[in-house]
Amino acid sequence: MTSPKYARDTERGRYYSDPAGGPDLVSVTNVIDTAVNKSHALIPWGVKVTVEHVLDHLDAVTVRAADDRPTLTRELKALHREAKERAADLGDRVHAAAEGHVLGAPVADDAEVRPYLLQLKIWLTSWGINLREHVVATEVTCFHRRLGYAGTADLMVWLPTGPGGRLELWLIDYKSSATRPAKSVYPENTLQLAALRYCETVLLPDDTDAPMPRIEKAGVLNLRSRSHALVPMPADRTAHRAFRGALENTKWLHAAASSYPALLPPAADAPTTRKAA
Repeated sequence: MTSPKYARDTERGRYYSDPAGGPDLVSVTNVIDTAVNKSHALIPWGVKVTVEHVLDHLDAVTVRAADDRPTLTRELKALHREAKERAADLGDRVHAAAEGHVLGAPVADDAEVRPYLLQLKIWLTSWGINLREHVVATEVTCFHRRLGYAGTADLMVWLPTGPGGRLELWLIDYKSSATRPAKSVYPENTLQLAALRYCETVLLPDDTDAPMPRIEKAGVLNLRSRSHALVPMPADRTAHRAFRGALENTKWLHAAASSYPALLPPAADAPTTRKAA
């Protein structure tokens, strides 16, 4: 995961420090990771990664199962974590390359990232986006101090999606994947975009605040190695209310104690107030 200027990782997930000196703000992704159950998707995916590895290396696995079963078991159990870390690392590099390109900054030549960046360039060209005229912000930190959360918006850009081709301000989140179809999204993507859309302020480069721009549309820009798709998401007030519920759940969980004193039975010789029948 990319690390914005004021973001920091804690034992309870990512939080943002407030340059204005207020309390720390829980990150939008931390809220979603804490409050949204992803096991229904991650468990089958982890099983699939492990099974495919075993089938692709069946002879070697068979030999090692007989010679060193404990070590093999540990390695197989780690496969899905390693695959997830590789995917996250690729996502971070794609985000960094996208940000650099949009800002006109030098972008490292990364063979694995190159196809994803090409898809971004194709998308920008197909929409006639002039980086200087149409891009409002990229990788900008957004605060909602009153509710106690913060996050980073990947891209705010004007697109001709209104009536008669009128320009509308879009909030866009990049998503990259080596396996998922370009048009696929997750429900929690809507929560993420709604949380950012209805922030109160954005943080300027000099650490001062500016009002959050009025976002008209929101969507996920899925970047794949051979395709791309901009998927509009219903990141409206209803979705924001749902996010606020997840936010309260997250705050409670993060503040809750991890252990409590056990209740012991009364001592055998302690007096009792129960009267004999």
